[in-house]
Amino acid sequence: MAITYQLIQETTARYKQRHQEREEHLRELETGNLLTVDTPERVTKRLERIANHPLAVTMIAEESQPELAGVKILSPENFNRLVQERILGQSDLMSVSYLEYGLSVSRSIGRILIRNNSNRLVGYGTGFMVSPCLLLTNNHVLSNAQEAGFSLIEFNYQSGVGGQMLQSYTYELNPDTFFVTDKHLDFSLVAVKDSSNGQPPLATFGWNRLIEEEGKAILGEYVNIIQHPSGQPKQLALRENQLVDLFDDFLHYQTDTAPGSSGSPVFNDQWEVVGLHHSGVPRKDEQGNILAIDGQVWTPQIGEDRIAWEANEGIRISRIVKYIKQQNLSPTQRRLRDEMFDHLPPSPEAIKEQTPKIFAKSANLASDGSITWTIPLQVSVRLGDLAISSARVPQSGNVSSQPPNDSHRDDTQPDIKTDPELAQELQLLERVRRGTIPYYDEVGDRTERNNYYGNLIDRASSLNSGELFKELKDLLRTTHTQLLSYNPRSRLYPWVDLQPDLTIRSIYSRLKFEPEQIIREDLEIERERSARLQELIRSESFGNTVQLSEQIDLLESELRYNCEHVVPQSWFQKKEPMRGDLHHLFACESVCNSFRGNTPYYDFPDFEEAMRTNCGKSEGKKFEPGNGKGEVARATFYFLLRYPGQIDNKSNEYEAQRLETLLKWHQSFPVTEHEKHRNMAIYKKQGNRNPLIDFPEWADKIDFRLGLG
Repeated sequence: MAITYQLIQETTARYKQRHQEREEHLRELETGNLLTVDTPERVTKRLERIANHPLAVTMIAEESQPELAGVKILSPENFNRLVQERILGQSDLMSVSYLEYGLSVSRSIGRILIRNNSNRLVGYGTGFMVSPCLLLTNNHVLSNAQEAGFSLIEFNYQSGVGGQMLQSYTYELNPDTFFVTDKHLDFSLVAVKDSSNGQPPLATFGWNRLIEEEGKAILGEYVNIIQHPSGQPKQLALRENQLVDLFDDFLHYQTDTAPGSSGSPVFNDQWEVVGLHHSGVPRKDEQGNILAIDGQVWTPQIGEDRIAWEANEGIRISRIVKYIKQQNLSPTQRRLRDEMFDHLPPSPEAIKEQTPKIFAKSANLASDGSITWTIPLQVSVRLGDLAISSARVPQSGNVSSQPPNDSHRDDTQPDIKTDPELAQELQLLERVRRGTIPYYDEVGDRTERNNYYGNLIDRASSLNSGELFKELKDLLRTTHTQLLSYNPRSRLYPWVDLQPDLTIRSIYSRLKFEPEQIIREDLEIERERSARLQELIRSESFGNTVQLSEQIDLLESELRYNCEHVVPQSWFQKKEPMRGDLHHLFACESVCNSFRGNTPYYDFPDFEEAMRTNCGKSEGKKFEPGNGKGEVARATFYFLLRYPGQIDNKSNEYEAQRLETLLKWHQSFPVTEHEKHRNMAIYKKQGNRNPLIDFPEWADKIDFRLGLG
């Protein structure tokens, strides 16, 4: 879930407020002696904790005399030297046991799937287990019990050694049993339902014991963050963030490379949780513009994960623990809270023994529709018409055994099977993942572009705006030789709408999806539509086809695919070839699809200051998208050229003067590599191209008003 503008402002204000103290800390750290930067009291507590932690004892013993087993044989001077060099990050040499501990605690960290009351995915966060059944994340990820009740936690969503995604496991949250939250400390603590349908018990993943006592970290130490940034597979920022300031409730750690993700645990080098990551301070230029990691001015179209963060901020775990202990809870809730502090997590060795072998293996999908697991016997199964038992939520291509809750469903979910067209698209995706074909062939595309337009490239400058409109209209119509029907899961998601990072991004919110994930979600929506329609037919007596058509329209409105028609379908009565024309279809999670509806685009003067959702701002018959303005403008211009008269010159579609807004977006948000890839891929599928992508400068020379009805 994207952090809010207000949260970033509050974090930035705290960071600026402590500028002088932080600079003093950094100057002292340059001397190389960490034990003099923080207060003597905190340093003493830190040394005491280190002396009694088994991982620290092991690491120091390796450098002293292992046969004498540890730190007690060392003089105070040597002990402090070894602590500073080996434990507090001043040396890059680490015991291999350090990685064993890190792998162990990483299992307790999962990806939160944030869903709305229609069970549609609206965002992601990170969370981690802090007891056998309690999960900790941010308040701005799960702000209330109702939101938590719709959402899920997914463990083991990560890649294996060979690069294939591992088997992941999804569990429901249970806020009715336990839910405690606080906006100032930005945390939510919620119960998780254990599985009774063959999935691993929650205890298999372990948990992190929260410690109220101080001494878990001092200024100058490097901390570690394990996270699911933007919902991506699990990642680790290892010793990239240095602790530079401490507040009563907050801690600041800064890095050049590794931002945090909302709800991530912040660990010290003994893998104790010292903080709950929740926000950051973005780098800005002299004009106050937020910068991207490449030094350019950041825009929302680039994506939040490309912001250059100057510092990270977390909530001190000791303050969260203190707050939780002060709450007046029911007897059942008190018992669950006490488990957080009274039950020790399983040791790394125990977790290693408990972990099913399937955790470390992956399922490989072959082009013939077969799936192979190695467990360690190798078994291949041809799926044919069999469905895979799985959760009703998107599983990013992974197989899960969680059954759906709806009574009218069976215990299966449609899988990506033997549709020849879909299989071919997935083969393209797999080849680009392996690096055997490029994501975008710029040289080849330029050749195809020049052949497509021919001498029009040279003549365009001599034509007037009406003549250029007519020439392009005729070219797009006559070359549109493959009139595709509407089928986004086969024709849009796997290849056409793929981003340079090989994910799918929602056009308005920039939420990330794996292509397989969004395909499965649409398959699930299709099955839901079919089941609901069958129920309607059994329960209602339709007098005519109009009534049936109205019911189908209602179903499609309620259960939308994750696909946006830039020109709403109702404007052209859902007719083909407009409905299936890929040039104006974009991946868009259903919540944003519903949020926009059939509203024309608009440019609000107060858009940046106004409260809005990730999707954008909607008011009356006006909608301004949160992202993708350049893309949707060029797609709309294509539609006016290809289908003149299908968009009417009226207020609830596009009045002539409103085209100026689209022209401004086209100029302000240049063509991206993603659009060039799309244009080339669509050209190969349906035979025509988008001239505004190929020659952006032509936009000023075309009279698009001629395309209005």
